[in-house]
Amino acid sequence: MRTGALPIGGSTGLSHEHPHSIDEAAQWLATTPPRQRPAPLVPAMREMFNLTPVEACAAIRESHLIKARST
Repeated sequence: MRTGALPIGGSTGLSHEHPHSIDEAAQWLATTPPRQRPAPLVPAMREMFNLTPVEACAAIRESHLIKARST
């Protein structure tokens, strides 16, 4: 766990508050065409946005919600 990280709770293992970097990563993912994304995606997102594996997955999930709301 990172120093100063929010406590983890609930059955998801995520805090209901998340770093701004998750929002940035989700927005990037929602607006970047699949063929322009690096592979493998999670390690690339971890490096690009300084995310943990759980945060990268949260960003992916959030990007799906962003795309669903835009249609």
